Amino acid sequence: MTTNWAAFSAAEPTFARTTEERFGLFTHHVLATLRKDGSPRTTGLEVRFLHGELWLGMMPGSMKALDLRRDPRFSLQANPGPGTEMAGGDIRISGRAIEAEDPELIARYVGEVDPPDPDAFHLFRTELTEVVRTYIEDEKYLAVQLWKPGAPARTTRRT
Repeated sequence: MTTNWAAFSAAEPTFARTTEERFGLFTHHVLATLRKDGSPRTTGLEVRFLHGELWLGMMPGSMKALDLRRDPRFSLQANPGPGTEMAGGDIRISGRAIEAEDPELIARYVGEVDPPDPDAFHLFRTELTEVVRTYIEDEKYLAVQLWKPGAPARTTRRT
């Protein structure tokens, strides 16, 4: 089961807001895709939360774009930033990336994001399969917050 960012935000507004804030701390994040032989590929990526969608934009012909065209499964890890404190926690979003083909939708994205070459880039919207946040709670617990479509988020804690 998958869903878009708007559905996640409606179901879990606080978790979604925390996730957007965490991704907003840095420009570049880490995208994991699957190579032709099935092995993982990790690469840097900028992401955007616009109009109820999580967007992945890529340079034309990039290996990560070709990976997603062949197998749309991905995992996106928020940039941990400097040091080890990971303000806002460690957040990962997984799902499927669907390449945008609608010229009006792409033009709307270009109008707001202003990519380096607006005539040559790959744009993917995402369908989420899970969002996970790992963080320290009350300086005592390692907390793992997990959301999957169709179920409320749940948090487990360990000391």
